[in-house]
Amino acid sequence: MTGRLRVGVIFGGRSREHEVSLASAASVIQAIDRSRYEPVPIGIGKDGRWLVGGDSLRALAAASGVTLPPRDSAGSSTALTTFDHAGGLPAGLAREVEVVFPLIHGPFGEDGTLQGLLELAGVPYVGAGVLASAVGMDKAIQKALLRAHGIPMVEHRVFLRHEWGADPSGIAGRVGREIGFPCFVKPTNLGSSVGISKVKTQDAFAAAMEEAARHDRKVLVERAVTGREIEVAVLGNDHPEASVPGEVIPEKEWYDYEAKYTPGLTRFVIPAPITDEQSRQARELALRAFRAVDTAGMARVDFFLEGDRLLFNEINTIPGFTTTSGYPRLWAASGVPYPELISRLIDLALERHADKHRS
Repeated sequence: MTGRLRVGVIFGGRSREHEVSLASAASVIQAIDRSRYEPVPIGIGKDGRWLVGGDSLRALAAASGVTLPPRDSAGSSTALTTFDHAGGLPAGLAREVEVVFPLIHGPFGEDGTLQGLLELAGVPYVGAGVLASAVGMDKAIQKALLRAHGIPMVEHRVFLRHEWGADPSGIAGRVGREIGFPCFVKPTNLGSSVGISKVKTQDAFAAAMEEAARHDRKVLVERAVTGREIEVAVLGNDHPEASVPGEVIPEKEWYDYEAKYTPGLTRFVIPAPITDEQSRQARELALRAFRAVDTAGMARVDFFLEGDRLLFNEINTIPGFTTTSGYPRLWAASGVPYPELISRLIDLALERHADKHRS
């Protein structure tokens, strides 16, 4: 390869986290090292159609009512002609980019479907592969896997939509006996707290189950923890590193969608005001979870701190990636500034692709 590396930045998508993805992509395109990389914007609309090159990012932002940060003179790429494409990877795109940075959060981007498309096209890409992405998206499967690896977690149960439809009173009674109230009811395959309810009494349980079942055929019910929320960022492939832990302090009762994405509703304290031993344990558990899921590149691992006990919450294989998101801020506090973090992730993508295709 000669000259600058052409990096396809994929954003948007069909999930409820479409707008979050646009903000992540805008930050990456703005901050990427232009001496090394030429970003190629690759958008996917809410209807699943592709928009490649030109002003695809701002076109999707305008359609979604998202305000993006001002763009410098180097912020626009006209490397490819903008066009619509429905379905799979646009014809010829694999020859036009040398590595892809996927920034689609949620289904059809973070769940292994996009990663499988890129594998078929033979294109290196940042982050987890097909299996790790699928496991990372499905909270029920990831918890079963990590529990088998001895990682402590909150008591929970998983119910299928058809089970709830067939026996709602039986499931409500079982949750009351085995989990208790308050509890959280969650779709297993969404992020950003979409479709999640905190249920304080059994009377409110049915409405929460109906809401979660609207989004997914599997519903996770887990005990509501009275404690603190701790996050650790992981970076690497075969030899991952863990950042300093941070603490999420929502101003609302819990860390819902509004608290995550409304300025002023959440404080993020880095490093987390916890003991050295708790910090060591959080980093160790984050690395164990990263390796158990067999992910690559990046992940954010979230925990609850209940008293002196750390409990696994979830692993996120494509965390929010704006300059103010938790994952980049954790690495900035650990000595890896945002532009360098982008470069390291691209290098890791190329390293992993080369390792997979060694003869």
